[in-house]
Amino acid sequence: MDADKATFENIDDYIGQAAPEVRELLQEIRKVIHEAAPEATEKISYQMPTFDLHGNLVHFAAFKKHIGFYPAPRGIEAFKDELSVYKGAKGSVQFPLGQPMPYDLISRIVKFRAAENIEKAKGKRKR
Repeated sequence: MDADKATFENIDDYIGQAAPEVRELLQEIRKVIHEAAPEATEKISYQMPTFDLHGNLVHFAAFKKHIGFYPAPRGIEAFKDELSVYKGAKGSVQFPLGQPMPYDLISRIVKFRAAENIEKAKGKRKR
C-alpha cells in the first residue's frame, strides 16, 4: 500500500485499502492496541492509523515488505533489547511480513507509552 497517494478518513478506510493478507495483521494490531490502551482513541495522523491518549500514543502502517510501528523514541529505547532483532530507527521499528507478528511485545510497548502519556498529562494538570 502506498499511503502517500491515498487520503484516509479513519482506520477502517486505511485497513480496507490494504492487501487482503495484510488486512488481518492490521486488524489484529489494532485489536492489541485497543486491549493494551482501551481509553485511547483512533485517528489518522500522517496518513497512518494512530492511537491518541493525551497526545499521540502509537502509529502503525503497512508497507510492501513490513509493518511499520511508531511508538516514539522512548517506546523504542525502553524495549531496545527485544527490538534489536528488527530494522528500525530512533522512533520506529519494522516488523517483516511473512514472520510472526510480535503482538505481546506490541502490547507491552503500548502499555508503556500509555503510562508515559498519562503521567505526562497529570503533570500538565498540576501546573
